[in-house]
Amino acid sequence: MKRIPAAIVTILALAVSGSALATMDIYKEFKAKESVATCQSCHVAKMPKKEAHELNDFGKTVKAAKGKDGKIDWSKVSYKAPAPGVAP
Repeated sequence: MKRIPAAIVTILALAVSGSALATMDIYKEFKAKESVATCQSCHVAKMPKKEAHELNDFGKTVKAAKGKDGKIDWSKVSYKAPAPGVAP
């Protein structure tokens, strides 16, 4: 069996984890701006899965505002919180 060099494993691990962390970073940024933010603010499902994470209209707007550097230009995004008791 061939051994994979540790450097390649490390680079792959960082690449895979970086994409997941970016999503959490975006959520934390939005949560700081809008305290009522939940997963359903951007996603159709209440608890989206890695393989099934369909975006709603707001999520598509946020994705479109994402720059090449991976950061969101929040000036291009407007959010209207749902009325109390109404699902986003």
